[in-house]
Amino acid sequence: MTAAAMGTNKVFILDKYFNELQKFWDTEKRLHDATSSGEAVNLQTRLRSLSSELVTLRSRLHEPGETEEDRRTEEPPSSSDNPPPPLQLYNQDQSLLRNQKYFSGTLTSGLPSLQNSFHENFSTLRSCKSEMTGSLHHNYSNIQTGPSIHSSNLSAVSGASVSSFPPPLSSASHPSHPPHLPSLQLPNSALAVNSRPRTPPSERQRRREKTMVEEVKKSRLSEIEDLIRLEGPLTEDAVLKTLQARFLNRKYQTNIGPILVHVNPYTDLENPITLTSTSDAARTSHLRKVAEEAIRIQGDTGYPQAIILSGACGSGKTYASMVLLRQLFDIAGGGPETDAFKHLAAAFTVLRSLGSAKTAANRESSRIGHFIEVQVSEGALYRTKIHCYFLDQSRVIRPQATEKNYHIFYQLMAGMTGSERRQLGLHGYTVRDLRYLSAGDTRTDEQQDRERFNVWKGTLGILGIPYMDVLRVLAAILLLGNLEFVEGDGLEVEVIGKAELQSVAGLLGVSPQHLLQGLTSKTHNVRGQLVKSSSDANMSNATRDALAKALYCRTVATIVKRANSLKKPMGSGSLSSNESVHHEVASLHASTVGTAGSKKSSKSLAILNNAIRHATDGFIGVLDMFGFEDSKPSQLEQLCINLCSETMQHFFNTHTLKTSIETCKDEGITCEVIVDYNDNAHCIDLISSLRTGLLKMLDVECSVRGCPETFVQKVKVQHKDNSRLYEPGHCDITRTFGIKHYAGKVVYDTTDFLDTNRDVIPDDLVSIFHKETCGFGFVTHLFGTEIKALYSEETVPRGITFRISPTSYSELLNGDEPVSTLTQDFHTRLDNLLRTLVHAKPHFVRCIRPNEMESSSEFKRGFVVQQVRSLQILETVNLMAGGFPHRMRFKNFNSRYRTLAPIRSLSRSDELALEDCKMILEHLKASLGQSSEPSSVSMDWALGKKHIFLSEGARQHLEKMRNDHRQESAVKIQACWRGHYCRKKWPTLKSNLKAQSSPQRGSKSSRPRPQPISGTPPPDALQNDLFLNKGRHFQDSSHGIQPLGPASADRCDFKTIQKTCSLFGLDLERPPPVPPSRSYTVRGNSKISYPQSRFMKKTFPEEPSGDSVLMKGENVVVIGASTRRGHLVVEKNNNTIHVPFQFLELSGQG
Repeated sequence: MTAAAMGTNKVFILDKYFNELQKFWDTEKRLHDATSSGEAVNLQTRLRSLSSELVTLRSRLHEPGETEEDRRTEEPPSSSDNPPPPLQLYNQDQSLLRNQKYFSGTLTSGLPSLQNSFHENFSTLRSCKSEMTGSLHHNYSNIQTGPSIHSSNLSAVSGASVSSFPPPLSSASHPSHPPHLPSLQLPNSALAVNSRPRTPPSERQRRREKTMVEEVKKSRLSEIEDLIRLEGPLTEDAVLKTLQARFLNRKYQTNIGPILVHVNPYTDLENPITLTSTSDAARTSHLRKVAEEAIRIQGDTGYPQAIILSGACGSGKTYASMVLLRQLFDIAGGGPETDAFKHLAAAFTVLRSLGSAKTAANRESSRIGHFIEVQVSEGALYRTKIHCYFLDQSRVIRPQATEKNYHIFYQLMAGMTGSERRQLGLHGYTVRDLRYLSAGDTRTDEQQDRERFNVWKGTLGILGIPYMDVLRVLAAILLLGNLEFVEGDGLEVEVIGKAELQSVAGLLGVSPQHLLQGLTSKTHNVRGQLVKSSSDANMSNATRDALAKALYCRTVATIVKRANSLKKPMGSGSLSSNESVHHEVASLHASTVGTAGSKKSSKSLAILNNAIRHATDGFIGVLDMFGFEDSKPSQLEQLCINLCSETMQHFFNTHTLKTSIETCKDEGITCEVIVDYNDNAHCIDLISSLRTGLLKMLDVECSVRGCPETFVQKVKVQHKDNSRLYEPGHCDITRTFGIKHYAGKVVYDTTDFLDTNRDVIPDDLVSIFHKETCGFGFVTHLFGTEIKALYSEETVPRGITFRISPTSYSELLNGDEPVSTLTQDFHTRLDNLLRTLVHAKPHFVRCIRPNEMESSSEFKRGFVVQQVRSLQILETVNLMAGGFPHRMRFKNFNSRYRTLAPIRSLSRSDELALEDCKMILEHLKASLGQSSEPSSVSMDWALGKKHIFLSEGARQHLEKMRNDHRQESAVKIQACWRGHYCRKKWPTLKSNLKAQSSPQRGSKSSRPRPQPISGTPPPDALQNDLFLNKGRHFQDSSHGIQPLGPASADRCDFKTIQKTCSLFGLDLERPPPVPPSRSYTVRGNSKISYPQSRFMKKTFPEEPSGDSVLMKGENVVVIGASTRRGHLVVEKNNNTIHVPFQFLELSGQG
C-alpha cells in the first residue's frame, strides 16, 4: 500500500472524527438545556452512542497499514434494510465518566498542526465527497420507531456531508469542554488519492451484506440460549446479532431469563394454523418449557397461570399459541386422542376459517382475539373454554383494496359442489361477481381453499352444528352485498338486484316482502306516538350492511358457544370436575334449607364458596390478542386493536420492569442497574380515560348525533397539549388525527367512526325473524335474546335498536338505544380480562417478525430493531442480567429451597423465617464459590423487609441446585427400595433356582401339551413308534431332508405334513398364490371402483428425474391396485407408474 493511499485513508477517518465530535458537544449542550425527563433520556442515549463511535474512530486512526478498502469492508452496511443501530451502553455513569476523562485529560498536543494540515488538504477532501458519502455516512431514517426517538435526533444521527465540515473550534465556543484533541500525525502523502476504478456502490453494498450475514451465521452467537449471558457490553447491536445468528441457524426461540422471545420462522406459510396442523412444531423445546413451567407452578400452588403472547401483527402469536395448546394437552391432557382435544381442535379449525383474513402484513392474520382457558386439576386437563374478542366487523362488508375478506367466503366459493351452489343461489357467481368480495383482493388459490373447505365442513359435524344451516347464512351474506338501494321517483327507494332479494329471503326463511320492508322502513317513537317512515337509499344500504355484519358476528358467537359446551363425562371420582362440584353445590344447598343464620348455614356457605373457587381457579390461560398494526387508512377497529396492544404492553412493563424497580425502592434495596423504559400509560389515558378519553368523547358524539368533523375538532381542542396526539400531514385534517403509539405513529380516519361505534340494527328488521314469520330456526336462534326482549311487550316494532354484535346486555335497553356501544363493550371486556390476568401468574412470550416479505431466510435488522425497541427487549435483558427481577416472601422461599440446607439446621417456624433464608443463602454462596465457570451474569441477592430479592442468575442457580438435589435423593430412594425388595424376594427366588437345577426323575411337566389342530389327520402309529424308539427317521431323499434326532420328537413327520397340505389344497413345491387385488377402494361407507380421479398431495418421485414426474396438485387417473404393496397404478402419457398411496388423495367428486 502506498503512502498516499494511507494518508487519504487517515484524512477520511479524521473528517468523520471531527463531525462526530461536533455532534457530541452539541448534544451535551442540549442535554444541559433539556426541559423534560423524556428528552433528557434520549439525549443521554445519544451521548453514549456518540462516545462509543468516537472511541472507535480514534482507535482506527492509530491502526498502521489500513487501506480504504479495508475500512469499507469493516464498516457495517448503510442500507435501509440493515442500518447499524446506535450503541446503547447501560453502565451509564462509568461510560460517561470514562468518555469525559478521555476528552479532558489526555488529549493535549498536536491540535494546531493538525488543523493546519487538514485545512490545506480540504480541497482534496471535497473531490472525494461522493465516495465518502457512500462509505462513511449511515442512514438511520428507517430505524425511528418508538416515541423516544425524535426527528431532531434523527437529523443528528445522519452523517453530515463533507462540505459542512466545521471550522476550527475554540474554547470559547464550548466553555464546558477544553479543546483538547488527540495528537494525530498525518503522513505527507495525504494529498494523493487512489484513482483506480471503483466497484458500483450497489454491488459493494450487496457484498457487504452477504459477508456480514455469513459471518453472523458462523459466529458463536447462535449458541447463546439466554440473552442475559451475552459477553461484552450490553448493546442493541449485540442483541440484534444474536437474534439474527439464531434465526439464520433455524433457532427461533431465545430466552431472557423466564421470558421467551419467539421469532416467526415463516417455514410453513401454507399452514392453516390449527391444533391439528401444528403437530410437527409441538416438539419445540423452548415453548414446551413454558408449558411445563406453567403446569408445574399451577400444580404446586393451585394458582392460576397465564401465558401471554404479544407482538406486532404477523409475528407468529397464533402459531405459537396453537403449539402451546398442543403441548398442554401432551403434558397434562392425555394427548390428541382425547375427546377434549378433538373437540377443541374442531372448534379452532372452524374458527380459523371464520376469524382469519389476509391483510397487508399477514396472509393468515387472526382478526379474533382468543383467551383459551384450560382447567387443570391434579395434573390432569379436564375442561377448556374459549373467550373470543371479535372486533373487525367492517371487513365483512368492506375489505380494503389490498386485503381480503374472511377466508371462509373464498373457501365456500371454491369448495361447493354444483348442487350446493344451485341450492344456495350462488350458481354462476364468482369472487369477482360478489360486491363484498370484489372490493378487496380477488386472487385466490382454489385448490387450497377447496381442501380447507372440505376439512371445515367435516369439523362442523364434530361440534354438532348443522352444516347447511351455516352455509345458508354465509350465502345470504354474500348475496346481500349485491342488493343495492337507489333513490326512486317517489318517496320509496328502488331495488337493484331483485333476484338476489328473492334468494336472500329464501335462504333466511322469510318472505321477500317482509325482508324488503325491514330493510327500507323504520319505526320512530315521537313523544309516545309510533311513526313509521321510509328510509332513503343511504339508510337502506346501511341497514343492509348492518344485517350482514349481525348475521356473521352472531354465527361466530354461536359456534364459540357450542365449542364451549363439552363437559367431562359423568362417573369421574375426582371432586375437581364440574359435575362433582355441581353435585356438592346442590347437596349443600339442600342442607342449608331452614338453617338460615345458624352456624351450620355459614359453615356450609364457606364450603360452597371453596367449591366454587376450586372450580373456577387453577386454570392455565393462553392469551393470543391483537397485535399492533398500522392499516392505511386505520378505522375504529384498528384504534381498539392498538388500544389492546398498548394495554398488553403496559401490563408487561408494570409486571416485569416497574414493579421490580419500585419494590426494591420501597424495601430499601439498592440496585446498581438503572433501567430506563418507556411508560405508555399516557397513551392509554389518551384513548380510554373515563372522562376525556377519545372513546368517551366518541360515545358522547354518538349520543348527540354529531359528525366526524366535530368529533375531530373537539379531540384536538381537548388534547392540544398532549404530546401523544399529533396532526398528520398530506391528508384531510378535518377528519383525521394521529397518535404516537409505543410501536409507531398511526393516522386514523374518522369517516366511519360514529356509525361503527353505534353498532345498531333496528327492531323493524329484527322482528321479521320471529318464529311466526321466519321458517329458518337457526336465524331465529341467532336473534333469540333480542326477539325475546322485543316481544316482551305487545307493540312490535316500537322504534328501538339493538346491538349488531351479541352482548350480555342485549335485553337491557335505555330508552330507544342499547345500553352500550361497540367501544364501551370492548373496553369493559378488556378490563375484565385484565382483572383475570392480575390474579394469575404471567408467563410472557414476546413475538418478533423478522421481515416484511414472509421469508424464512431474511432477517431485516432495520425492521427488527423497531420491534426490539417497542417491546423493550434491551431494557428487559438489562434488568434480568444485572438487577433483581425476582422477589419471594421469606416463607415461600423457605418452602421451595429448604432442601438445600441440612434439615436439622432449619427451625421451620414463621418467626425465624429470615434466619432460615440466611442459612439457605449460605449454602448458595458456598456453591457459587466452588463453581469455576466464569459468568457475566449477576449472582447477587438482597434481603428486604418482607421479601428476598434474587437476580436471574441466582434464581437459575438455585433451581439447578434444587433439581440436582431432588434427582440425587430420588436415585437414593429408588436404590434403597430396590435393594429392600430384592432382599425380601431372595429366599423365594433362591428356592426356585434350586428346584429348577435338580429336577426329579420321571417327573412330568405340569404344562399340558397343546391339542392338535382341528382337521389335522392323526400321525401314522407305526411311523410314530419307529420315530420315537430309534430316535431318527429318514425322509424321501428327493426332498433333501436330513435325518432328525431325538430333539425333534415333537415335530410332525413328512407324511403328516403332506396329508395336511393336501387337506387344505396347498402345494409344497410352490408358495401360496397372492390373493387378487380389490377392484375398488372404500371411502366412508361406499365402494369406489377403478378408474379413479385423484390429485397428487406431493411430487413423485421426490427427486424428479426424467419425463414421468407427477407434480404436487396434478390431477391423475388411477387404473387399479399395484402388485407392489401399498402402491397404486397411475396412467400418464400411455405409461403406467406405481405410486405409493400416501402421495395420492381422492378428488372431491371421487
